Amino acid sequence: MFLRLYRRLLAIILFTLATVFTSAAIAEVSQFGPFRTDTARPDVIELNGEIDSGSALAFRRALSAAPAAKLLVLQSDGGLVSMGLLIADDVFQRKLATLIPKDAHCFSACSFIFLAGWERQADGQLGVHQISSDLPDLSSAQLSISDIIDVLNRFGTSMDVLTIMFRTPADDIYVFSPAEITKFNINRREGPAESQSPEASTASASITSPPSPQLPLPSTANSPVLPSPSEMAKLSALEDYTRRPSRMALYAGLDFAGEDLDSLAVDDAGACAASCLRAGNACRAFTFNVKTSKSKGPNCFLKSKKGQPDGNAAAVSGELLSRADPIPAPFTVGVIDPGSGLHKDVDLVGSDLSRKPFSRAKSARDCRLACVDENRCQAFTYVQSKKECWLKSGLGNPRAAAGTISGVKTVTSFEPSTVIDLEQ
Repeated sequence: MFLRLYRRLLAIILFTLATVFTSAAIAEVSQFGPFRTDTARPDVIELNGEIDSGSALAFRRALSAAPAAKLLVLQSDGGLVSMGLLIADDVFQRKLATLIPKDAHCFSACSFIFLAGWERQADGQLGVHQISSDLPDLSSAQLSISDIIDVLNRFGTSMDVLTIMFRTPADDIYVFSPAEITKFNINRREGPAESQSPEASTASASITSPPSPQLPLPSTANSPVLPSPSEMAKLSALEDYTRRPSRMALYAGLDFAGEDLDSLAVDDAGACAASCLRAGNACRAFTFNVKTSKSKGPNCFLKSKKGQPDGNAAAVSGELLSRADPIPAPFTVGVIDPGSGLHKDVDLVGSDLSRKPFSRAKSARDCRLACVDENRCQAFTYVQSKKECWLKSGLGNPRAAAGTISGVKTVTSFEPSTVIDLEQ
């Protein structure tokens, strides 16, 4: 029965999200050689493909189509050195950030473009090697090497990176390890200090406010806690891009308890999911209560993070995932369903975990969640008249007792029922 209901709710969510993203769906996507722009994401340009003889001009056209661009996302095997250096110079002059996403790579001439980033982050593979040429012209090769050294020095590239580049044969690729990415300061959050003259630095210091403190690299852990809205305004182009939700994982029969940002009365689960997306990066999860109608009060709860997993057959929940987040793995929790799992006027005598009642529970709901959160707890009894919560290591001896509420924990496994791509 609930599976049929969930399928109907999933259809509603998909339809509502399609409506929300109608403007994105009809956004203008333009291709300039290997570069791609999208009016739905005006701050991002993507490079995906070979860097050929027309790529430098194609990048200029992409910049004209996306004048607000702040970030260049890279996926390329490389190509012509001269074109890579020209594009890299434009990236550096415009102070664009560069990113190699997880599961992507940036090799050969693409590495020049990545290293030109005012801010740069290699979550995927960065690979370098010597230049290659079919021409037996030693003078031209020396000039090319000189250009590479000059340009990469201007970008604040470590000498270790240059050494590895020129020691790696042209028919091979040296891919930097995560440890080397850190050791050689390949990732960074600010442009190189030597890129400004002392005069320029002095002049700018007199007319600008002190710089904001540098924020840490984005977390790759599940469900990272996001900054507050005021802190979000300070995020760099890289941090803003990597924190944006790209997918939504949906769960049937699961409530994310706590961490509420807001509670709303909405028509259906789709409207709840859309409300979370419209709330911006502050909302990272939501729970919709199927049995509560809009007229009876809040049924949609927006969350700053996932919160405590709580089994509830009447709940549909969603978690927003950034590009850095993996698909959530299945997990197992003890569940006391607030509907079918509670027994009114039943006392479970004995098997108490403590000689005193659990003091932090002020309601039957608090008592139920306290038991769910305590691994040793297998059941509970809440005495309403005394507001006492008794956590149990076992079932004890059930007996009728007016004014009591008891519940028994069952072990249940959960995993996302569906993962929706928000960028299709």
